[in-house]
Amino acid sequence: MTVQPAPAARPFGTVGTAMVTPFSEDGEKLDLEAAQAVAAHLVAHGNDCLVLNGTTGESPTTSDAEKVALVRAVREAVGPGITLLAGVGSNDTRHSIELARAHADLDLQGVLVVTPYYSKPSQEGIIAHTEQVADATELPVLLYDIPGRSGVPLAHETLLRLAQHERILAVKDAKGDLQQAALITAQSDLVYYSGEDALNLAWLAVGAAGIVSVVGHVAGDLEAQMVAAVQAGDLPAAQQLNRRLAPVVEAVMTRMPGAVAAKTALVLQGVLPHATVRGPLAPASAPQMAELRESLAAVEGIPPLV
Repeated sequence: MTVQPAPAARPFGTVGTAMVTPFSEDGEKLDLEAAQAVAAHLVAHGNDCLVLNGTTGESPTTSDAEKVALVRAVREAVGPGITLLAGVGSNDTRHSIELARAHADLDLQGVLVVTPYYSKPSQEGIIAHTEQVADATELPVLLYDIPGRSGVPLAHETLLRLAQHERILAVKDAKGDLQQAALITAQSDLVYYSGEDALNLAWLAVGAAGIVSVVGHVAGDLEAQMVAAVQAGDLPAAQQLNRRLAPVVEAVMTRMPGAVAAKTALVLQGVLPHATVRGPLAPASAPQMAELRESLAAVEGIPPLV
């Protein structure tokens, strides 16, 4: 099946969610049926892009075979009209190349390549790593700049050099450097996506093409409305929606790891049967679940709790 490409200014859609990976209740296997239900839920609630096998998808704990199986199951669930990306980055260049090649024929619109983590490579090392992964397939690349997890930010000159690669199209930014982004977009064709829910409106205001969210698991409709308001030039409406989203962002992104909070919220909304995560993540405690329920119940415009 073939998906029509998005406009050049928005190569990976506008409203994306970094999707959780559901497991069996004991955590031993993927629950592909639940993954399909989550994907369908996200598409029904404002998302035109799903990013699989990222941090929120607990990619450090899933095998390559599980990653591939998840992509296949989600594509089957959402059909040909939804943009799908998959994380293939790691701190091992050879493994990242192998993983990219394993995804080459899976009907994806791109791959997410995170800055190599833990090893803290030089900028030259990052460039070589990223270009080799980009050269491994014909798939477009979304860079993931998240120094809070990788330990090393993408420097200005690094971004400009990577922008020269024909398949490196965009950056998912989770370091919050709006000024750098303004300069990079003035000096190259790189497109930016917000990778930090608390800054979604700020990123959109400086020209980001869209967002890749965790909060989109439970508030995709509101996020889609906010993106549409910005695109229509209606800043007051976008600000109002951002204020409505603020308590959801606070509840999902600040009290426990995003994957834990997103799965717990999906259980509260009746989308997932349980919120099992793989170690080293720990499930939400009863008080955390109660607090999340209270926070979500107070927000209008999101799917109701069960």
